[in-house]
Amino acid sequence: MTTSFDDTSGLIAIAKKTRLAALKLGVLSTAAKNQAIEAIAIALESAKDEILQANIADCEAAAADEIAKPLYKRLQLDEHKLRDAIAGVRDVGKLSDPVGVVQIHRKIDPGLILKRVTCPLGVLGIIFEARPEAAIQIVSLAIKSGNGVILKGGKEAIRSCEAIVKAIKQGLSQTTVNPDAVQLLTTREETLELLKLDKYVDLIIPRGSNSFVQFVQENTRIPVLGHADGVCHLYLDKTADIDKAIKITVDSKTQYPAACNAIETLLVHSSIAASFLPKIAEALQELHVELRGDERIHEFLQNIPTATAKDWETEYSDLILAIKIVDSLETAIAHINDYGSKHTDAIVTEDPEAAKIFLALVNAAGVYHNCSTRFADGFRYGFGAEVGISTQQMPPRGPVGLEGLITYKYQMVGDGHVVSTYTGANAKAFIHKDLV
Repeated sequence: MTTSFDDTSGLIAIAKKTRLAALKLGVLSTAAKNQAIEAIAIALESAKDEILQANIADCEAAAADEIAKPLYKRLQLDEHKLRDAIAGVRDVGKLSDPVGVVQIHRKIDPGLILKRVTCPLGVLGIIFEARPEAAIQIVSLAIKSGNGVILKGGKEAIRSCEAIVKAIKQGLSQTTVNPDAVQLLTTREETLELLKLDKYVDLIIPRGSNSFVQFVQENTRIPVLGHADGVCHLYLDKTADIDKAIKITVDSKTQYPAACNAIETLLVHSSIAASFLPKIAEALQELHVELRGDERIHEFLQNIPTATAKDWETEYSDLILAIKIVDSLETAIAHINDYGSKHTDAIVTEDPEAAKIFLALVNAAGVYHNCSTRFADGFRYGFGAEVGISTQQMPPRGPVGLEGLITYKYQMVGDGHVVSTYTGANAKAFIHKDLV
């Protein structure tokens, strides 16, 4: 059920088919879309064995190719992950329909009514490395938001993605949603051509490594939603509860180190360094975390390699953590804003004023107090799933769910109204009355 093309014209033809299917999808009722989402969930459950076997084959090939450890970790799709992904599909079905919401309803003058109404973006181009369950999340969100989607998975996940999309299309074939609304590309050449289709694709969402996302951003005129780095920080303030700090640090680093919301740098206030650092070093080293520290850390921890300037800006995506001692909240915030990637940063403190300052001044899509950075996730936020993480200043920002896949249009209805009535010496005044 994959799609492969030898020339650009073939890809354009498929993009046109996807757009046509998306136009019809965009006007379907909420009930029809929810029926399609449930059909996808059922089809994925029925194809569970086929999907898991395909992933085993992908993992075996990836191991033979000696791909990077973080990428391999993301590639793995076990029964637990698949079950969670299918649960996420059903969670999307339970969410409110984001399409057709009237944001503005205003009487301009008697008989002249203005509305601003939400509508789908159109066609999404999603390019992702490994993590085949991303295809499941993305398709469910695309269907709910009325968008067509062209998926391009990495070569390391090709069998998994083919099995997943095959099941999705089979599910959709039993509903009013045209299966052409979902497409899968499989070659690098198609990726390059997809990035040129600004006439047919409305948004590109890349999910992968820093270099991969930057490549996409630099090679398309289509708007890109995504993040290039996941350099996340945890700052332990002078009033931090030590037990709480250890628990949050361990979770933020080790619960899933390959994730973009795992911390890469730990900042520790100098006043708690002596009591905290030996304890956290022991806890992390038991979990095989490699520690690196600034010059000051050697006073408390021996045999720890000295961190270089590059460590402060590196996304390890592995069991490696850089540690820096700071003398104030302000210094910690300055370091985060200098070296962070605007993804997710957290503070552990029992001082509400320090927490308030941190939350206000750290420039990131997610800023947390006394909890793990690993909560930066669309599923955990109650979005059902996410299409990706955005670290840009303009919205959508952070984990992007349904709200990031819609736009709006202004609709005006009159009865022979003309602008000249409201201009000149005898101009009639507008009412501009918002209607309930």
